[in-house]
Amino acid sequence: METRPRKSNGASSEGRFSYVREARKRHSKAIDAHHIFLRRYGARFPALSAYYGSITLSLFLFVLFNVDSIYTIPAKLFRFNFSVALWILASAAFIWIHRRKQVERESVIIFPSLGVQLEIVYRSGKRVVRRFVPMGKILKPVLNECVTPVTCYWSLSLILRGEEELLLVFKNLYPPVTMLRPIWEALLAAKEQENRPEEEED
Repeated sequence: METRPRKSNGASSEGRFSYVREARKRHSKAIDAHHIFLRRYGARFPALSAYYGSITLSLFLFVLFNVDSIYTIPAKLFRFNFSVALWILASAAFIWIHRRKQVERESVIIFPSLGVQLEIVYRSGKRVVRRFVPMGKILKPVLNECVTPVTCYWSLSLILRGEEELLLVFKNLYPPVTMLRPIWEALLAAKEQENRPEEEED
């Protein structure tokens, strides 16, 4: 399964994110693909959180199964071994679960006159979530500035025909506006190209 693009036409990096744009040929039509990667070093802090979380849980289990050992000398050996085994299993489980849920990249693949495919690839490499949106259902792509009490970021969304809520293009990653803008412009261009034949007929 391919999780990384082949040959790119443009790339840039900023902070925790990398942006890659590539063009493919399929059935004599150009496919415009945009990829946002979460860089490896940018994912260390969540991994550390999972690691320290596993240590905290393991220490709790250690104390739980060795309460009497704290006040009784010598400690019971079988309880000590059991808590060590739980420490190892808890650490492995936390890291495994975190790795499966961590997103490696999100992509926007534009098929001219057909539609847009949104992809989410997880770092495990075995899980890929795809959603295809027909071009005729897309009314307009929009860039929004989102402000919260603690942060401010930009998001790219699609206004869909017959839908009250906006469709968020990047659901897990929050790339900077400098990376969102070329994707937004490409979506606008694809939508205008679809509307052009209708205007010529009128």
